[in-house]
Amino acid sequence: MKIRTMTVLIWVTVAAAFVISGIFYPRMPLIMASHWNASGQVDGYMNKSVLMFLMPGIMAAEALFFYVILLIDPLRKNIFKFRVYYEGFILMLTVFLLAIHLFTIAWSLGIQISMNIFMPLTMGTLFFVLGAIMPRLKPNWFIGIRTPWTLSNETVWDRTHQAGGMFFKIAAILVLFGAAWPQYAVVFVLAPALAASLITVLYSLVVYFRLK
Repeated sequence: MKIRTMTVLIWVTVAAAFVISGIFYPRMPLIMASHWNASGQVDGYMNKSVLMFLMPGIMAAEALFFYVILLIDPLRKNIFKFRVYYEGFILMLTVFLLAIHLFTIAWSLGIQISMNIFMPLTMGTLFFVLGAIMPRLKPNWFIGIRTPWTLSNETVWDRTHQAGGMFFKIAAILVLFGAAWPQYAVVFVLAPALAASLITVLYSLVVYFRLK
């Protein structure tokens, strides 16, 4: 089987996280900042021997999980129809996790960018890419807006994901504003994400009954 370029990029990103951890490990303090509260203040710490390899391990597990889906999803034939976008989603999520890992390392090196600026920027980008990918998705059991109505009717699935892509792009723009008002970053990140998700789910219900 031909190895896909996107697959290589995903695993190179995972490997890069491990390599970066190995390079910077000696320079890290024994106890590292590992969690920030809603105000952007550090409120959790972890031993570097755990933290430096925790995120790379999560990245590897996440990538492996999504490839296992290709083997176990009853509707996997549909996933292969949009595989390039499916793997694009995996790569997007892997890069997002790598960015968090680099942020944590940079913080311990003294490069302390506000978490309340960093998260709106990265989450906004994540939501926008997700919105761009969403209309390409086909019915499956693991990726997308999986409601009883979208999984019962392919037309409902398609219309829901077309609309959902637009909703998540709008949410992404709103999330980015959180970087301008760091004190309200949590609100700017959570509120648009929850609103886009809820509206998309309700939209799938409306489309289903209209078709009925």
